[in-house]
Amino acid sequence: MLSINSETNETGGGEKNQQNATESYLQPMWWNKCDIRDLPYDSALHALEAYHQVHGDLAIPGSFIVPATNEFPVEWHGVKLGYYVYNMKWWQKHIAQHKDRVAQLNQLGFIWERLQPQWNLFIAGLVTYSNIYGHIMVPASFVVPRHDENWPKACWDIPLGSIVQRLRLRHDFLTGENATERRKQLDGLGFIWDVSEYKFVRFFKALRHFDGLQRENRSREHSIRVPSKFVVPSGHEHGWPPDLWGFPLGVKCMAVRQKQLYVKDHPDRKQALEDIGFRWSGNATLGWLDVVHAAAIYSQMHGRVLNVPFNFAVPSPPQDEESNCVDSWPWPERLWGLKLGQRLKDVRLKGAYLKGPEYQQQVRRAQLDNLGFVWAPQRGRRKRYIEDKDENTEMAIREQ
Repeated sequence: MLSINSETNETGGGEKNQQNATESYLQPMWWNKCDIRDLPYDSALHALEAYHQVHGDLAIPGSFIVPATNEFPVEWHGVKLGYYVYNMKWWQKHIAQHKDRVAQLNQLGFIWERLQPQWNLFIAGLVTYSNIYGHIMVPASFVVPRHDENWPKACWDIPLGSIVQRLRLRHDFLTGENATERRKQLDGLGFIWDVSEYKFVRFFKALRHFDGLQRENRSREHSIRVPSKFVVPSGHEHGWPPDLWGFPLGVKCMAVRQKQLYVKDHPDRKQALEDIGFRWSGNATLGWLDVVHAAAIYSQMHGRVLNVPFNFAVPSPPQDEESNCVDSWPWPERLWGLKLGQRLKDVRLKGAYLKGPEYQQQVRRAQLDNLGFVWAPQRGRRKRYIEDKDENTEMAIREQ
């Protein structure tokens, strides 16, 4: 019989001896010499009753090791209880021919479903996850929660995410004569074998849908420009499919440009993005290109002078059916509606587009100078006139 050495001395040696004895007690010397399945049924029942008394159920985690406490039979100390009792060999040896024992275990809440092969429990967990979350992209750290009515008790504590990851990387459960059938089961559930490809396809789908909605809203741009903070809105009224709700498309676009997310070592993916109008320059760079393009056209139309009124926006061609001037219209389609006056005012007052690296600032200033940009208009503050409807007089009000 193992015991704990409780003798101590003032030098601390007793404490060390006690620690060593405790470790020995938690890992009995007979561990490798005794087949736990050969222990009497009453011994196992005692251990199960002790577990039930402490935890209130028999949903024993696979990692649970019987502690060296008085509640549990000493012969079970250091043993993975669930591993042995939720096992068909133990059931065949101790339960199959004893109906009275079935009744005893039922009273304790024995989870008979756990006697199934681990693959069956994994599939049950995967199906439940799909029903709850609408997909089976299970995070690697996901473990089936306990005491959650949405999950069958037999699946509690299953490291579902870890198993999914091992399926992809090591093909666990997918060898032998059942491999083909099991792959079909997973495919039927929509299992994702290549996570990288799945994530890119989802990003690509969101990008195309964003572009489609923008075109429906009469956006005339040929390139796709997603605001950096744009997140796909939830709700059918916004026109997005439910599987994309909450997708941070703006952040992902930035990551694709800056960190080569999804496209590193995948030239085919880069080409697919370019084909639908994705630009590798950020929105700030794209914005400047549009401004300087519009400024060049305005300058050419006004004698190489770039002094744009604040309220000027790039016009679109007339909508008159009789006129067919789209082809001859001087302004490119993607610039229609651009508030050029406001953008150039921001350049003067806020230094917009001129806050990057020094060489970039110099280049952009030179571009504006070549277009005849008026940095400091001599006309002073403009006056605008409004009509006083009561007195039919005009009042000059200086702009703030």
